[in-house]
Amino acid sequence: MSESTMKLVALVLFALMYVGIIGFPKFKMWVALAVAVAFVAIGILPLDQVFGAVNWNALMMIAGTMVIVYYFIESQMPNKIADALLRKAPNVMWVTILMSLFSGIVSAFIDNVATVLMVAPVGIAVCKKLKISPVGMILSIAVSSNLQGAATLVGDTTSIMLAAHAKMDFMSFFWMEGRPGMFFAVELGALATIPIMTFLFRKDRQPVHSDAHTQVRDFIPTVTLLLMVALLIAASFLPDKPETTNGLICVALAVVTVVLELLREKSGKGAVEALKSVDLETLLLLLGLFCVIAGITNIGIIDDFAAWIVQTGGSNLFLLYSMIVWGSVLISAFVDNIPYVATMLPVLGVVTRQLGVEPYLLYFGLLCGATLGGNLTPVGASANITATGMLRKQGYEVKFKDFARIGVPFTLTAVLAGYLFIWFFWN
Repeated sequence: MSESTMKLVALVLFALMYVGIIGFPKFKMWVALAVAVAFVAIGILPLDQVFGAVNWNALMMIAGTMVIVYYFIESQMPNKIADALLRKAPNVMWVTILMSLFSGIVSAFIDNVATVLMVAPVGIAVCKKLKISPVGMILSIAVSSNLQGAATLVGDTTSIMLAAHAKMDFMSFFWMEGRPGMFFAVELGALATIPIMTFLFRKDRQPVHSDAHTQVRDFIPTVTLLLMVALLIAASFLPDKPETTNGLICVALAVVTVVLELLREKSGKGAVEALKSVDLETLLLLLGLFCVIAGITNIGIIDDFAAWIVQTGGSNLFLLYSMIVWGSVLISAFVDNIPYVATMLPVLGVVTRQLGVEPYLLYFGLLCGATLGGNLTPVGASANITATGMLRKQGYEVKFKDFARIGVPFTLTAVLAGYLFIWFFWN
């Protein structure tokens, strides 16, 4: 098979993979794995390169964090913190704002779907007590959790993927090469949304009172979660460390947490549930995507696409940066941002090499647009789907216009703030 024919076959299979992922989201894992197998069978990705194509560090980080997060949620610690926030809020508007900010802070370290699952029930309970619709509060919690996922290395799968690709550490998201990192761009976006929320919920002035006093069942997960963050920070300062260091830290602490919980409860039921909480679908989806991206890189498609972007954007870096950010917002409103980011990272690496500029401006722009873009639509992010599903179970059907009322101004405000911040500091 000639090189041009091989490229055509790879492009067709890659396009079919995207169509399958978008059209059949329940089977996206199988679609990605099937295309990866086809790539190996055809020779687009040689069999001896498969192991090296997979980013094992990213997979271990995600799996280890999922286990620790399961125990953290079960310990009731998030509910304890939520109780304290409710006691500080003078009215419903501020309950919504504080719950949203709280979900954002939690989501900076925990998967955004898990964040919604732990924070949204508290919001629903408050709304039931006050006999008001929970739609606005729950959707605000969901979009806030999506926003903050890009703040730290462990906040979202896309952050982990970027860090692994760009050889970034935990501290790189805070301070890197003498400049503030993604954390500050995201937090600026979060702060910019507060006036938006005060306007959207300006009529919700009913007073609130909370007498709830949640008892934390177990402090072990809180300790291991904090220890994980501390060790990831410490690892940031280690020179010439193995590429799987961060992944090994997360997996090791997950194992320690399971063992300590087994010794505490002795039944083993919690350990089984913790292992079940590991999202194998996401892990296998990523495994397939890593192989597919390695395949199209191997035969030169990534280089060709990068050359097209350079030709389209020309030598105008601001135009190119703007295309990446706002194009990512539009695409991620409808397309799962995991395969999109997996595709674009190597492309932007080649683009910046061809232009002779640092890659971080475009990397951070990609993360900003792709992570926040999902907030434009109710199907653009898993957290939004989870939130609308929870509301449906409560008897509230969320229409597109209901979501857009919150999601669109929230997204545009947060992206604009991050967009300007990143350009100003990383241009």
